[in-house]
Amino acid sequence: MKIWVDADACPAVIKDIVYKAAVRTQLQVILVANSGLRIPKSRFIALLRVPPGPDEADNEIVKKVEVGDLVITGDIPLAARVVEKGGLALNPRGEIYSQENIAERLSTRDFLDALRSSGIETGGPSALSKRDRQVFANSLDRLLSQK
Repeated sequence: MKIWVDADACPAVIKDIVYKAAVRTQLQVILVANSGLRIPKSRFIALLRVPPGPDEADNEIVKKVEVGDLVITGDIPLAARVVEKGGLALNPRGEIYSQENIAERLSTRDFLDALRSSGIETGGPSALSKRDRQVFANSLDRLLSQK
């Protein structure tokens, strides 16, 4: 199992949790980003820089992800593509995307996007709370213990 991180939009506190998990479990973590990022020196942590563009990181992750790999992302369309390829996806709030729930999440996302496009204010997600971080860490640990 490899852990892929959609790194441009991933909160720093979530990346820190993933870094610690990588070292603890000795799993390879690859951060995929359009921009340069500071990452800890570790043989388990790498940065894959892609050209600028809205879907470059997503496309690279989908191209490289393998069955059983884990992708950390808040991007529901990316999560759907990962799940379709047999990977696992986990969002920064600890929700695991699976074959059972991804279609519903994608439908809800598309519906809200359509509302926003028509001028209706839907609001954004709340700030990442301490509880969200703990839920993420617990979900990550649970997934990694199943590897």
